[in-house]
Amino acid sequence: MKSIVIIVIVAIVLIVLVGIIAFSSGVLYRKRIAEALIGSAEEKSRKIIDDAIKTGEAKKREMLLEAKEENIRVKNELDKEVRERRTELQQLEKRLLHKEETLDKKTVVLEQKDDQLQQKLDKLDKTRADIDNLRNKQLEELERISGLTLGEAKEYLLKTIEEEVKHESAILIKDIEAKTKLEADKKAKEILTNAIQKCAVDHVVDTTVSVVPLPNDEMKGRIIGREGRNIRTLETLTGIDLIIDDTPEAVILSGFDPIRREVARVALEKLIVDGRIHPARIEEMVEKARKEVEVLIREEGEAATFETGVHGLHPELVRLLGKMKFRTSYGQNVLRHSIEVSNLAGLMAGELGLDIRLAKRAGLLHDIGKSVDYEVEGSHVSIGANLCRKYGENPLVINAVEAHHGDVEPETAIAVIVQAADTISAARPGARRETLETYIKRLQKLEEIATSFKGVEKSFAIQAGREVRIMVVPEEVDDNGLVLLARDVTKQIENDLEYPGQIKVSIIRETRATEYAK
Repeated sequence: MKSIVIIVIVAIVLIVLVGIIAFSSGVLYRKRIAEALIGSAEEKSRKIIDDAIKTGEAKKREMLLEAKEENIRVKNELDKEVRERRTELQQLEKRLLHKEETLDKKTVVLEQKDDQLQQKLDKLDKTRADIDNLRNKQLEELERISGLTLGEAKEYLLKTIEEEVKHESAILIKDIEAKTKLEADKKAKEILTNAIQKCAVDHVVDTTVSVVPLPNDEMKGRIIGREGRNIRTLETLTGIDLIIDDTPEAVILSGFDPIRREVARVALEKLIVDGRIHPARIEEMVEKARKEVEVLIREEGEAATFETGVHGLHPELVRLLGKMKFRTSYGQNVLRHSIEVSNLAGLMAGELGLDIRLAKRAGLLHDIGKSVDYEVEGSHVSIGANLCRKYGENPLVINAVEAHHGDVEPETAIAVIVQAADTISAARPGARRETLETYIKRLQKLEEIATSFKGVEKSFAIQAGREVRIMVVPEEVDDNGLVLLARDVTKQIENDLEYPGQIKVSIIRETRATEYAK
């Protein structure tokens, strides 16, 4: 067994030794082969390097040649450009020299002309001085010949021009008025005629007294009462005078406050129906009558707004409209007049293409101040305008209220329409009446205005104050001045006088020549 092991070990050792020898031989062989390969590679590398060096030098020589050629080309181009620029600069220099020579020549010419101009100016100054001297001599000679100084001659010339302008202006005014009348009168008449025809109302004339019918004359004694206590109580509570005279079966109530008079009338009628007439009952009936009249006032105001189609008024303005039911102006019922003006203004506004509702509103409120003018200081125009402002009315309505009697200038066409409607309503036949004293004062004022102008000899108010005829002194007023005088008189009448309708101004100039045959 041991021998086998030894044999195996020896075999193994031998195998190892053989492997080592074989490995060593392989290594040596590979080394020789590697060395041979290395030597071959070095020769190839040297050859490649030599070839690369030769190729680089060739490329270098080519690039140097190309660079030299490019340098030569760029240099040639720059030289060419420089030559061109030099040529341009030479040409520019020549042109500048030529212009400089031209400017020098022109400067010389201008200096010569300046000298000539200065000579001419000196000559002109001398000529002007000679002309001034000659003019002064001519003026002196003209003053000597005409006998007028320069100031007098100017004044005469201005006066002559003024007369010529006056003559031309009078002719122009005549032409303008004629053309305006031809175009405007027809249209205005159509509008006013249509408005009046469409707004036909009854003639209403009120008075300051009321008549209460009695069932019999015995009732007069009961109204008077024992020792007059009943009538005194009724007069004290109402502020109205009761006139009990020989008029059969009637009692007259007299007073200037229409609302109080209405309260007294209603209370007296209730007492007559009731039959119990004594101070306590009178006081009770008067109080009831006041409440009924207040209700009636509001109903009348609402009826007026409904009739005219004016809505949205402040309740207090509606109440004041109702109060105008019992107010009169020159005998004309103010509420009916306001309703009529409202309708007329609406119709005319429709014809002219204006705001109908606003025109009717302004027409209805234009006399609102008359409802309280006996309680508040001031004219009904200013009172009415203040009331409209207080209750928030439209500024256009306020202006129409202020301008309907010409107290202020109308700012809109609606204000002018209200003026016209107010005049139409007041001027229609039977609408108003005035006292004899007021009528006479108006005629006297009309004649005073006419005679206040220079050149007027006499004036006559005729046709119930609807025309004034003026006689002028012919030596002071010529034919052309008649037109201007008529216009001035008309404007003065419009500014200073209140009147219904319109007033015609006729001026008469008469020239007479008188001689006696002997």
